[in-house]
Amino acid sequence: MNLLNLFNTINQKEVLKYLPDAVFVISEDDGKILQINEKAARIFELDRDELENLTFDKIVIKGMELAYQSSVKDVPVIGGATVNNDEFFVELNATLIDDMYFITIRDVTAMTNVLINAEKTGRLNKDKNIMLSKLANDFKSPVQSILGFSQALSDGLGGDITEKQQKYVKIINKNASDLYEFLDKFFEYTNVESSLYDKSFQVFDIEHLIQSVIKTFDTAIKHKNLSVQLNCDEKLNKAVYSDESVLKTILKNIIELSINLTELGSINVELSNPELSFVEQSGLKLIKNANETSYMQITITDNGIGLKESELEGIFEPYSQLDKINKKNLVRTFSLGTVKELLKYLKGTVWIETEIMKGTIFNIIIPVEKGVINQDE
Repeated sequence: MNLLNLFNTINQKEVLKYLPDAVFVISEDDGKILQINEKAARIFELDRDELENLTFDKIVIKGMELAYQSSVKDVPVIGGATVNNDEFFVELNATLIDDMYFITIRDVTAMTNVLINAEKTGRLNKDKNIMLSKLANDFKSPVQSILGFSQALSDGLGGDITEKQQKYVKIINKNASDLYEFLDKFFEYTNVESSLYDKSFQVFDIEHLIQSVIKTFDTAIKHKNLSVQLNCDEKLNKAVYSDESVLKTILKNIIELSINLTELGSINVELSNPELSFVEQSGLKLIKNANETSYMQITITDNGIGLKESELEGIFEPYSQLDKINKKNLVRTFSLGTVKELLKYLKGTVWIETEIMKGTIFNIIIPVEKGVINQDE
């Protein structure tokens, strides 16, 4: 059946009238508008006769080029259009039949503006985080100086000071220490948000990595007289494929938080290969051909004070905590926000189980085989 002959034998304007979208029939040779419906006239705010005396390029920017792209690729395309010198966005879908383009058009200005604004906002946020990351040392260095000099004064390196002066110097040192901790976690999070780190996936010994992380907290562990143990099955393959530097940051943040929550007792770090059904339950999408050794679960358990139910709300979302005046909670959330963002990069997940006065369990699952990670990239 020849659709063009059929179209020519019926009342064309009546057919076009009942179509839901703006419709144009355009000459392929010169781009002249041959037919339109009432919806098209309303969108472009012109009479039918006015439109049918124009070329398609007069109302749609590079309209014929867009029509060609849409018909060849058989997909809708987005373009700009003009009405009384005002531009707006349209979705154009074209089909070429016997030297004529049959084109449907929808006004998608509102949706396009939302997408443009979202893209602009995302770009501005990324630029902001990059700027903050580059300025991190400029903010932290003065605080480090205050810490160093106040500690020196407290230790008597600047000469004898009175008891009252000693009290003030200790207050200065404590507040500077708290501020430095906050700045450190804040800039760490903005650096992660800006995605400035380079990918560095390689095979490494995860047991050795965890032991080195635990060792960095020797002073705090000894000061609190804590017991920190690493447990894993001897048959477990400790050679994993991941980003060692990123995983080290994740483990440092969690173990540091676990130490802060535990005044007396122990912290246990356990390695295991979770069942694939459990991996799915954790929210991760299983990769084709994954097996029981494709994923690693790291469980960090302490018997500290635990976290309140109210503290868990938004615990991985730092900016949702800004209305809460507890500074320690804010620092904690920046730290865990970094963990969450970095685990997205590793294609892993994290969740917390906690009970007041009984302790907290931090659970991490990450893919640890090269084939699994590469398939998902």
